[in-house]
Amino acid sequence: MNTNNLSPVILALDTDSIDTAARWIQATQESISVYKVGLEFYLKFGSAGLSRLRDAGDFELFLDLKLHDIPHTVGAAVTCVAPLNPRFLTVHASGGSAMITSAVNAAPSIDITAVTVLTSLDADSLREMGFSHSPLELAVSLATNAVKSGARAIVCSPLEVSAIRESVGVSPVLITPGVRPADADVGDQSRVMTPVDAINAGATFLVIGRPITSYFSTSAQAMTDRAREIVDSLR
Repeated sequence: MNTNNLSPVILALDTDSIDTAARWIQATQESISVYKVGLEFYLKFGSAGLSRLRDAGDFELFLDLKLHDIPHTVGAAVTCVAPLNPRFLTVHASGGSAMITSAVNAAPSIDITAVTVLTSLDADSLREMGFSHSPLELAVSLATNAVKSGARAIVCSPLEVSAIRESVGVSPVLITPGVRPADADVGDQSRVMTPVDAINAGATFLVIGRPITSYFSTSAQAMTDRAREIVDSLR
């Protein structure tokens, strides 16, 4: 997949307002070419909401649904959303090989994107859940298995990017949330890194939300300038 013509920043449209999301797209589309729509937005507005967003600008869609179920159900779900033409569609890597392969086979033109370990989870959280491996060990294992199962993209913490890149090679796309500019609050993320450091570690795309979208409360121009500032820092 050719990603050279795409901005390295994916803007997270984490809002329950279509109008707000559309204005965010309009304010940042000169710097950003991929936008992430998550489960909350999709469940509230569905495909009609995505159509309204596409009216706001020409962009690639990262549909972050984190599908996780038995292989047949996930394959059927992917078939249902395939007409929305997302560039990336997320499934949980922990769903296993058969589930990931089912998703890939259901929509070969979509980059099925396997989510490894959520960036809100740290080592203590994993131990409480019964996992003996560290976040790094678990993320590398999940990513390696996902790529072998046909996933073309991986979502992981920036702290695991380097090790995952070494394990899966140069071809898979690595997408990292948990990225915060040095002057931004970390919010609910437990494992974070600055944008420049994440790219240098091997990330292909960085998912950024509030460090850009919070500027819209000042003005659309402030949000435009902030997005440009972050993207320019990566060139």
